[in-house]
Amino acid sequence: MASAGEPVPGVGALDAVFAETVRRTGASLGALYLLTPDGRMLRLEVLAGVPAEFATPWTTVSLAAPAPVAEAVRAEHLVWVGSKGELAQRYPRTAAALPYPLALAAAPVTGTRTWGSLLLMWPASRPSLMGERECHHILSSCRRLARVLEEETAGQARAPTSPGRPRVLPYAAGPTVPASAAADFAERLPGGSCALDLEGRFTFVSSAAGRLLGRDAGQLLGTQPWLTLPWLDDPRYEDRYRAAVITRQPVSFTACRPPDRWLDFFLYPDAGGISVRIVPSDSYASSAPPLRAPPADPHARVGQLYQLTHMAAALTEVVGVQDVVDLVADQVMPAFGAQGLVLSMAEAGRLDISGHRGYPRHVVERLDGLPVDTDVTPAGRALTTGVPAFFTHPEEMRRIYPKAPLISGKQAWAFLPLIISGRPVGCCVLSYDQPREFPAEERAVMTSLAGLIAQALDRARLYDTKHALAHGLQQALLPRALPAVDGLRVAARYLPATRGMDIGGDFYDLLRLSDKTAAAVIGDVQGHNAAAAALMGQVRTGVHAHATHGEAPDQVLAATNRLLTDLEPDLFTSCLCAGLDFAEGRLLMASAGHPPPVLRLPDGTTRVADVRPGPLLGIDPDAEFPVTSVPLTEGLTVVLYTDGLIETPGEDLEDSMAALASRLGQADASDLDRLADELLGVFARDGMRLDDVALLALRCGRAPAG
Repeated sequence: MASAGEPVPGVGALDAVFAETVRRTGASLGALYLLTPDGRMLRLEVLAGVPAEFATPWTTVSLAAPAPVAEAVRAEHLVWVGSKGELAQRYPRTAAALPYPLALAAAPVTGTRTWGSLLLMWPASRPSLMGERECHHILSSCRRLARVLEEETAGQARAPTSPGRPRVLPYAAGPTVPASAAADFAERLPGGSCALDLEGRFTFVSSAAGRLLGRDAGQLLGTQPWLTLPWLDDPRYEDRYRAAVITRQPVSFTACRPPDRWLDFFLYPDAGGISVRIVPSDSYASSAPPLRAPPADPHARVGQLYQLTHMAAALTEVVGVQDVVDLVADQVMPAFGAQGLVLSMAEAGRLDISGHRGYPRHVVERLDGLPVDTDVTPAGRALTTGVPAFFTHPEEMRRIYPKAPLISGKQAWAFLPLIISGRPVGCCVLSYDQPREFPAEERAVMTSLAGLIAQALDRARLYDTKHALAHGLQQALLPRALPAVDGLRVAARYLPATRGMDIGGDFYDLLRLSDKTAAAVIGDVQGHNAAAAALMGQVRTGVHAHATHGEAPDQVLAATNRLLTDLEPDLFTSCLCAGLDFAEGRLLMASAGHPPPVLRLPDGTTRVADVRPGPLLGIDPDAEFPVTSVPLTEGLTVVLYTDGLIETPGEDLEDSMAALASRLGQADASDLDRLADELLGVFARDGMRLDDVALLALRCGRAPAG
């Protein structure tokens, strides 16, 4: 057997008042937050009852955050949360990080000025209501803390906060029996006995515990189980320890010591640490200790907790409403064992279904568009009241909502309202094929998830609206259809960037000027936003106007350039204009800083057109744009494109253009639509396409018959 030394109490007037407050209120956890010098953040200064790493996510809290400690300072009153369910409903973000049964109070530390906030937590076993006397005592303690801060800071506007870890006050142990007597007592007990401090380190290990754990007791002292014993290095086991520390409630779990030795662990916490009993699992065949009461699935809550953490991160990355539906279906349903999902959004007094899983189409059609009526559907009531509803059996549903349409055959439901700042967004319904209980712990986690889903769904709906607007604008600015030109076959494609608003400045056009002449144009305005699209529309209009007057390609670019110079758009624009004269059999091309076309000659050879570019449009009003002439012969294929097709980080543009020409030579140019798709498939690969792509393929000659 072995044991470690005792903790040493801390010193300091502020720490002493804080420690006395935690002790006299009976809180299991205390935290003192102080305002930073700029008054915008609360920084954790002193902590008691848990290790510092437990509080790492809450070391700093924005004063604008929807958190109890921040609200206490903003509203200058005590915030009381009596249960985990209430915490999930009022502060879903806090509940997501603390999915344990507890009660808490946050109070402003205020004297001549506001200094910060005091946070106290109790196990769920305490009464859910706070008495007036207890409230007065907490506020009085906060005023004492403020007086100490005012004396220590001597007139400073803010208390100096430490940028590092908070000070953790050690537990001051009361009178104890001699260590040798306690050790002898533990050695005589069946099974193994050990003790952990609040940091999770072994402070005592009996000889029997060492044998069961497979290590010498002396080797374990001062270490943490999940670091010393690899088979206990599982977040589920560490989480049981965290749950015991925070809730001060006994917990248990079963673990396998390799290769096949199953051990039951029982954790009994108090303010000083945790006592642990270790017993072989098969020893319960004859007699079971009365305190052994593990849940039916000891890992279920842990899995949900880590699922919640994963979901919180994943929901920040979703883009559209369908992404939210897919994520909830793929991750939330399995986490809670649900067989059905309906995600609805509130629109004009009705619940419109945005996505579903596990329901036949005819059922979805019946449920879609139901009114937000508290007398008809539990979804409507949950949405209007903001209170989630759980039904463990169809009879329970029929008793409370006799008018609700029970047409799905489901046997249990969780109706989770999606609320943002008091504004209803929609409702998430998880359903089950068999009757099912919903423990309080699971209800709180579901309610926390609903808050995260609501935020993601609201953002996704806004994105989809912007996406639809951008797509409509883009389609309006691009030609709806290209004109038929005798003796010319055409194929055009446009792909937006995979990041941004799905709108950009790439454009193309084909103009039929007469029976024997036509003009093709392609261009690229810098940017992927509404400003780029608007300028693209102006450029396209300018090119169209001058080309239809019969001007040569260089004159079309010169006139458009003067227009853009007058507009001063502050955006770069490249453009290539090609004039096709079938009567004279020539192709004239002029470029304003645009990549040259790729040509496939009638004999099948390919090359990059030697087009000498002029400057980008809108820079120099007197710029000139050299003209390049190419014979326009039967079978000539011309591919015009924007740089999004060929640009690849780290690759030379000339090499990319040569690769495009080579690919054009290998492809079948007789079917232009297939050719365009093939070139896009090779060069504009899916994934993070950072630029738009426009492509216009032209082939001189009539389409083959049939």
